[in-house]
Amino acid sequence: MRIGLHVPNFGSLADPAEVADLARRAEAAGWDGFFLWDHVARAEGDFPMLEPWIGLTAVAAATERLLIGPMITPLPRRRPWNVAREITSLDHLSGGRVVLGVGLGVSRGPEVAKFGEEADPRKRGDMLDEGLDILRQAWSGRPVDHHGDHYLVDHIPLLPPPVQGQGLPIWAATERVDGRPVRRAAALDGVFPFGVEPARLPELLANIERYRPSGMDGYEVIAAGTDDKEPWEEAGATWWLRVLPWRQPLADSLTIVEAGPPR
Repeated sequence: MRIGLHVPNFGSLADPAEVADLARRAEAAGWDGFFLWDHVARAEGDFPMLEPWIGLTAVAAATERLLIGPMITPLPRRRPWNVAREITSLDHLSGGRVVLGVGLGVSRGPEVAKFGEEADPRKRGDMLDEGLDILRQAWSGRPVDHHGDHYLVDHIPLLPPPVQGQGLPIWAATERVDGRPVRRAAALDGVFPFGVEPARLPELLANIERYRPSGMDGYEVIAAGTDDKEPWEEAGATWWLRVLPWRQPLADSLTIVEAGPPR
């Protein structure tokens, strides 16, 4: 099992320079990955927030080994062609160390209702699938042609392709153990079971395997928490991400990071 950090982009973790320094210390302490949340507002109240792509750029420049990426970015509330540019630039800056985490975004709270975003999760699912198609085409190096219900890209090349080419890994979040989100995740490179208990992970993985004719070799299963690594590892997760405490002072996150990953 590989062990990384799941880093909120707000509260005590909102300063890009401090987050970059945290990533540098994480790399020195032996962590395997550093994954930043992607939020623009939270229901908990008013506090500083870090723009995640700026934060990830700072992290990429401060590190040499860590896998990095947004975990997760709600693709339906972002223009997929902009994400294609951002993730490709980040992949080049990091030397091919980027993973893209995607999902629908949080239906509850201000990020949908307060910004006029699409509220219907089914429609956001359609937007996510269209966005993924645009990303894959963009990474191919060929002009993108997409004429969907939600997005239009009319024969536009989005060069250069990522360092990792069309193989840039995508991990998809799901709050369910079956259905459309699971079928989507099965077609990608990994699954992030958000809100799923470890006891239900075998059921989720059985369904993913059923939807993956190519098999499970190399497929990543990502869990996140604070003190629950062992149940996830026993259930079949390949990654465990330690969530850092955004409500507490930065010094508390530094203590966790410098202690190194639990083994």
